[in-house]
Amino acid sequence: MPATIAITRRLEFDAGHRLPNHNSQCRNIHGHRYALEITLSSEVIHEEGAADDGMVMDFSDIKRIAHEKLVDLWDHAFLVYRGDKVMVAFLASISGHKTVVLDVVPTAENLAQAAFTILKDAYHDRFGHTLALIRVRLYETPNCWADAIAEV
Repeated sequence: MPATIAITRRLEFDAGHRLPNHNSQCRNIHGHRYALEITLSSEVIHEEGAADDGMVMDFSDIKRIAHEKLVDLWDHAFLVYRGDKVMVAFLASISGHKTVVLDVVPTAENLAQAAFTILKDAYHDRFGHTLALIRVRLYETPNCWADAIAEV
């Protein structure tokens, strides 16, 4: 039986946020250069002559799907918690502002979980293999990140 392989694609985007109830500078409006790592697991495709022969999934397809479902929505947006009424109202007052209203405070942990939820059913294998999203890692800074990991 062939081994299951895990592959990871890294993407980056910029977004602003604030943690309205936090006891540090993070309660202020600020932004990050986020990095998102998407890890998928499956058997390797073995179809002679296919463009993706020898792959779990083409890395460019992982990128394209992530952009469609998540990155293009969050990139250069302000990620705001629905309960942060002052900030939601302020952002709504700016015509054409790119705002993503979330049901959770936009911590690294909550954003990783939200990204996992958005992406978990987005990746499909055209060869009938089981293709599973096993981890989403979201870097808030180069030294700080959160992992949302599939339950086994």
